[in-house]
Amino acid sequence: MSRIMVVEDDEGTLMMVQSQLRRNGHQVIGATSGQEAIDSVMEKGTPDVVVLDVGLPDMDGLNLLRTLRERLNVPDLAGIFLTGHIEQEDVEAGRALGATYLTKPFVASALLAAIERFKPKNETW
Repeated sequence: MSRIMVVEDDEGTLMMVQSQLRRNGHQVIGATSGQEAIDSVMEKGTPDVVVLDVGLPDMDGLNLLRTLRERLNVPDLAGIFLTGHIEQEDVEAGRALGATYLTKPFVASALLAAIERFKPKNETW
């Protein structure tokens, strides 16, 4: 079981991703903006994996992943971009961060397989 932060500004997609992850035994916290995600992890602790959209209302997901890594002092914090942004520069920027890049609409099994590649580092939230 992994501790997963899902950052998605579309509430329907956020609920669907959270539900899918919880059904597969993961602990999940959701956020609809970059600032909400930062506040949440600063309060609750470091997740094992961050699943995030590139297009967020207050900052892009690429910068959010960098910010979380810096603030949490976890330079290898696992990131999975789950996004509709399919421009080559976004894909390359996500991969340059060492993140997995999945596009919407997503296949649940692909997201779960990406999460399973990361070993949980934390016990519980």
